[in-house]
Amino acid sequence: MKKIVNITSHLSLILLLFILCIALQSCEQKKKESSKEIEKEAIVEKEKPEYFSLRPEVEKAFGYSHAVKIGNIIKISGAVSMDDEGNPTAVGDLGQQMKNCYASLEKILKHYDCTFDDVIVENIFTTNMPLFLEIANYRNTIYTKQFPTGSWIGVKELAIPVFMIEIELEVYKAE
Repeated sequence: MKKIVNITSHLSLILLLFILCIALQSCEQKKKESSKEIEKEAIVEKEKPEYFSLRPEVEKAFGYSHAVKIGNIIKISGAVSMDDEGNPTAVGDLGQQMKNCYASLEKILKHYDCTFDDVIVENIFTTNMPLFLEIANYRNTIYTKQFPTGSWIGVKELAIPVFMIEIELEVYKAE
C-alpha cells in the first residue's frame, strides 16, 4: 500500500509539473502574440506615406505627387524637362531634355537623402527611341556604380507634345 501511495505521489507530482509547463508555454505564447501586435503597429505607423512635391503648383494643376515614400521605398513620378512654372524647356533637344530630367530627379533624391546609387528601377519613356539610343550612354555619368532595373519604352506622345523623354524611378533607401 505504501508503494502505491508513493507511485501516486510521483504521478501527481509529474502531472503537476506537466500542467505548469503547459501554463508557462501558454503565457509565453500570449506574450509573443502581444509583442507581435505591438511590432505590427510600429511597422504600420512607420510606413505611412510621405508625399513630396518638387513643383507644388504644377503638380496640383496636373493632379499628381512627384514622389511618395512608404517605408524604405520611394516612388518617383516621371520627370520631364520643364521649369518651375511648368513650361517645357529644351524643346527639340532630346539630350538636354534628358539632362534636365536627371537634374530634377536628383533634387528629389536629395530631399530623401538619397543618390542615384539608391535607384532600383528606372523606366524611360521617349518619343524618339533611335535618337535616345544614340545618347543613352549619358546614363553612365548618372549611374557610376551599377545600373538599376527598368525599361525603355517608345511612345507616340507624352503629356505635352514637345516633351521627348520622361524618366520615372523607384528607390530603396536603407535605414
